[in-house]
Amino acid sequence: MGVTRWFFEPGHTGAEFRARHMMVTYVRGQLKNVRGSLEADPDDPENARVEAVIDATQVYTGEEHRDAHLRSADFFDCENHPLWTFTGTRVHQASATEFEVTGDLTIRGVTRPVTFDVTYLGQWDTPWWEDGRDAGPRRRAGFTATTRIDRQDFGVSWNDVVDRGGVVVSDMIDVTVDVEAVLDVDGASAPRAS
Repeated sequence: MGVTRWFFEPGHTGAEFRARHMMVTYVRGQLKNVRGSLEADPDDPENARVEAVIDATQVYTGEEHRDAHLRSADFFDCENHPLWTFTGTRVHQASATEFEVTGDLTIRGVTRPVTFDVTYLGQWDTPWWEDGRDAGPRRRAGFTATTRIDRQDFGVSWNDVVDRGGVVVSDMIDVTVDVEAVLDVDGASAPRAS
């Protein structure tokens, strides 16, 4: 079949993170409009290439003051580092639908290796709207990727203490990325969300 090229449909691709808060619960944040690409040969998936870019300035937790604090130099330092990037360096196929994708994750200008556990969710031919008309079908594929990172590794180190030696924010952060990839049949750039 050969190498296929896909782009992440930004309106339907996003990341979510969660951190323990005040030692008792989790707070979740979202980062929408993740952009990226995938090049893969279905007969040789371990040579796939993946890249993604996240606009950290768009962080959303549902609480305006917390979002502003996350964008500040205490956390993401969006003024100096508005974008996060991931570039895959190795793919290991664990089963027909399970992969480990290792790559370089950059947050706040700090790059560290990270491994995502990726589940392939399947493909489907779908409508494709351009200029008010269905120009489809276009092939879409879905993936979910999860990992756990230590925010301290990326210089995201603000914290405060609470009673009995507890902390306001955990160091370990769970990350989930939901990807809707569209087969790039004609070299088209990623369109608006539909």
